[in-house]
Amino acid sequence: MGMAITHAVASGMGGMRGAGDLVARMQIARGMKIQEAKEHVAGKLKCSVSDLTDPIIMHEVREELKLGLLHPFGGSPKCMEAKFNIADLLEIEINCVNRFRKNLNFI
Repeated sequence: MGMAITHAVASGMGGMRGAGDLVARMQIARGMKIQEAKEHVAGKLKCSVSDLTDPIIMHEVREELKLGLLHPFGGSPKCMEAKFNIADLLEIEINCVNRFRKNLNFI
């Protein structure tokens, strides 16, 4: 049930339109409660907790920090590049990022 609940909460925060995906990652990676995860992500993004659900503010923040966008445009980070940036910003382990770095001898 943990993943289903986390997904439901992240979707309710706007998912990738806001910062719900980042909050969910913190809940899963660090076992944080939702409020703690929101505060942590807001701190890393240098915005308020209430900004996390605002799609316009989050679009600007995600674009600036290269964290991926719902509708990426030319030159914006996509897929793995966005995941690399998320892992670095939140200081968390993401398995596919770790495997990618290991396979390409980035470590």
